Amino acid sequence: MSVLRFLVLIVLGAVVGGVAALFAAGFVRGVLWLNEILLISPRSRMMFALPEWLTLTTVAVPALGGLIVGRLHQTLPERRPHTPTDAIAAVQTRRGRLPVKAGAVSAFTALLSLGAGASVGQYGPLVHLGASLGSLGARLLRLSRSDDNITIACGVAAAIATAFNAPLAGIVFAHEVVLRHYALRAFAPIAAAALVGHVIATQALAQGALFHVAETVVPRAWEFVLFIVIGGLGALLAGGYIHAILGLSRVARRLPLRPELQPALAGALLGVAALWVPDILGMGQETLRFATIAGAFGSGELLLVLGLKVAATALCLGLGFSGGVFSPALVVGMLFGALCGTLVGGLTGISQETFVFYAVCGMVAVTAPVIGAPLTSLLIVFELTGNYALTTAALASVTLASPIAAQLFGCSLFDIQLHQRGLDLSSGRGQALLMDTRVTDYMTRECVILSPETSLDEAIASLARQRHAEAYLVDAGWRFHGCVTLAELEAARQETGAPRRLRECRDETRPTLCAETTLWAAMALLEEVTGEALAVVDDAGLFHGVVYEVTIARAYLHQSEALRREEHDHG
Repeated sequence: MSVLRFLVLIVLGAVVGGVAALFAAGFVRGVLWLNEILLISPRSRMMFALPEWLTLTTVAVPALGGLIVGRLHQTLPERRPHTPTDAIAAVQTRRGRLPVKAGAVSAFTALLSLGAGASVGQYGPLVHLGASLGSLGARLLRLSRSDDNITIACGVAAAIATAFNAPLAGIVFAHEVVLRHYALRAFAPIAAAALVGHVIATQALAQGALFHVAETVVPRAWEFVLFIVIGGLGALLAGGYIHAILGLSRVARRLPLRPELQPALAGALLGVAALWVPDILGMGQETLRFATIAGAFGSGELLLVLGLKVAATALCLGLGFSGGVFSPALVVGMLFGALCGTLVGGLTGISQETFVFYAVCGMVAVTAPVIGAPLTSLLIVFELTGNYALTTAALASVTLASPIAAQLFGCSLFDIQLHQRGLDLSSGRGQALLMDTRVTDYMTRECVILSPETSLDEAIASLARQRHAEAYLVDAGWRFHGCVTLAELEAARQETGAPRRLRECRDETRPTLCAETTLWAAMALLEEVTGEALAVVDDAGLFHGVVYEVTIARAYLHQSEALRREEHDHG
């Protein structure tokens, strides 16, 4: 990689970081403004003087917001908002090039969803918005797909750095969740993006922190055992949270209601529940802050709000609102940790000086498995609080939370969603690339094609003349009838009374490929087949060509070499 190209990437990373930070800050302020004028924020609701109108708006605003959001999503090809999952897929398949329209519409519908009080997160939309801006920058400069991946990660890092005032967390999140490798050539541009985003957020825009923690005492030694237990229980809660969202998505597909109307239904149901528990509306930042204060909520209140927040988030995301999963997971985890701290205090009678430790441990125990980023979760805690003891306690929870969740439910909600779309990242990027590549990209008709009525002698001569070891039997209508090998034909010719036509000695047991077969599936089939190629046949039985074993092997080596070059600074 040339020095000039490396410097261009760093400058581009800084520019992408600055633009993404401005968009992210504007997005957050837009949500807060909408929350105020639409009576979603606790402050605006408390100051509103007409209770009967407040009841009406609590139900009507989320419902109308859902109606607008549902209509806008119908303008997208997939009829759904784009999320960080799409950014991860673009990078892991080395496709890059996130569509601008989908990114813009998804960001706008997320702004409307959050502004109208939907129980969704802001960080997912910010991550995808930053990724889309990074991809746009690479496209305008006509950079390679590998560089596009880096600029996508730059936008992601800047969005996280801006939203959390946490540049280190932004850098690690981009590597840990999006790139999934730590290439040196990617580190400097991503660091530049995160740094510029952080400076803009803290200096130019005076962006406040997510929550504040006062000076804390050091926990007792036995409390670290409780923090580890909280990690294990938090992993189970994270799994329930993930599967609640996925389960409501499956329910939505079976509802006798048009998809564009489903967000309105979710908004109306959310509004009705919020008449009694308004804490479930929106991102829940006030709830998050109060959950760090001992005695702010009773144990019954914590349990009620926790359960309703999980249900409300699953309802909103499952039925089509646009937004992320991270912000609600922060609230759910913080409430869970606060509940644990309240119960421990009630059972042991100890002072609540370390209450905030329980709240923060619960937060990371839930969020780290949901997004599949334990290091990012720990860095967010450290950069938000500057408290090493608090970060160490959080580490105790993450130590158990992430492995348990990975074993029971999967590495993250993003990975589960990608797996449902046919992209499995559990075995690494190499397998994912092969599973995303179709055999038709490597198909050829440069093979021996014979009629089923060809005689043995003619077939043997044809194979010898073309220097191939097998032939594929195709009739005049291009219908596939099996294959024959030179060794089998020679053996048949030596036998007394042997068949004289190829249709009488064809091999119909060899598996075939279809247009949708992936290279990974083809490699698995070749392990069970002795031969030089596999035929590609459609559902109607028509022959389209063959894919040679050596071609599949070369494709695998090519993909592996491309990944090696990308990850070891030789791009």
